[in-house]
Amino acid sequence: MSETEREKKALEQTGSDEREDQHENEILDIIRSRKSPKVIHDELEDYHENDIASALPDLDAKERQVLYRLMTAEELAGILEYVDADETDQYLDEMDPKKAASTLEEMEADTAVDVLKNSKSSKKQAWLELMNPEARTQFQALASYDEELIGSRMTTNFVTLRASLTIKEAMTSVITQAAEHDNISVLFVLDANGIYYGAVDLKDLIIARADTRLENIITTNYPYVYADERVDDCLETLKEYSEESIPVLSEDNRVVGAITATDIAEITDDEMGEDYAKLAGLAAEEDLKEPLKDSIRKRLPWLILLLGLGLVVSSVVSMFETIVAQLTILMSFQSLILDMSGNVGTQSLAVTIRVLMDEKLTGKQKAQLVFKEARVGFLNGLVLAALSFVGIGVYIMLAKHYPVHQAFMISFCIGISLVAAMLISSIVGTVIPIFFKQIHVDPAAASGPLITTVTDLVGVVCYYGLSWILLINFLGMGG
Repeated sequence: MSETEREKKALEQTGSDEREDQHENEILDIIRSRKSPKVIHDELEDYHENDIASALPDLDAKERQVLYRLMTAEELAGILEYVDADETDQYLDEMDPKKAASTLEEMEADTAVDVLKNSKSSKKQAWLELMNPEARTQFQALASYDEELIGSRMTTNFVTLRASLTIKEAMTSVITQAAEHDNISVLFVLDANGIYYGAVDLKDLIIARADTRLENIITTNYPYVYADERVDDCLETLKEYSEESIPVLSEDNRVVGAITATDIAEITDDEMGEDYAKLAGLAAEEDLKEPLKDSIRKRLPWLILLLGLGLVVSSVVSMFETIVAQLTILMSFQSLILDMSGNVGTQSLAVTIRVLMDEKLTGKQKAQLVFKEARVGFLNGLVLAALSFVGIGVYIMLAKHYPVHQAFMISFCIGISLVAAMLISSIVGTVIPIFFKQIHVDPAAASGPLITTVTDLVGVVCYYGLSWILLINFLGMGG
């Protein structure tokens, strides 16, 4: 991107931020005005729900009450779709219980269930009791799915058609159902027994001849997932097809929900967040609002495990005390070896976890991955070894005043240790997550800190082992 393009993009972003701030200030002025509820409502209709949602934190509770009273439940639901779950819980708690229950009913079912699951409000039970039975049953059904299952992420906002309909009849049915469900870009088709049969794109339905049978335009190989499938097991399938909406089926192959493109983006973001947390050695994601005790609880188990592994590494280092005593300069370059082996292992880990998201990966492909990462580690090691041989050799000779042959023998040993440590660390960073995956453990659990500790052990053994063999035993250095 050129400098001009960067400046243009920065100006556009600045302009966008200024417009958002302007809209937010205008909304605040409207709500704080002494105008009648109807006038305030009519003026707010000119603004997007996201703009109104952005203004909510700047209003006090009394001012928000004004908004709750003049907005319909459907309008409030649209606004709260742009608000975090914790804040949504707070705003619902401020509302009249009947209004809060109606607002939850109007929200996307999966969003409403997420809010209810995490709600700390004492009014939560009242909201459920005030809902209409159909909505309450729907929410309870969605809430019954474990968070790791696709069923917990699906929405009940979808349209179904019978395969026996004509195009004209199907269009009439879509118009009728669109009053309740606006997710109509893809229509799910059922057979005479209510079993999932396929899908129809709304565009294909619109351009089809009125007297054509619906079954003539059905895509029967349209992708689908089951509600009790694990999210991480079918995420790649969801992303691969890039459809606007994918049906979610029950065990008896009936459509019970849908996963939209927005849901897939959110799932991907959540999964990446969880994997990032695990790579950092955390049991789960954290955010700015995380209570102190929860942060400690998430981090401490991993730290205890890593402390134990660290003691193992320290015990191995202590085995080489005599080598260090004979050639103390070796201590100066220990961190270089450990850091590089740890970095390489973490890189291989990140690549492997990404590749392992493909559930169709064969044993041969896994072996190819290990071989490829080993070659990458080895070749990178050779390059760094050459640089280290020259750079460290000159440094030891000039700064430490060692004889030329000794200086370059030490740098040669460091270079060889780098190659060995980086090669083995690449293999370790690839094999460990593959092993975890094979025993049905999340490979991201083979976190960065764990790999780093293991590669520290590898680096220590390679470095001091080769130093003992080459420098002390073979060349007789030290003394």
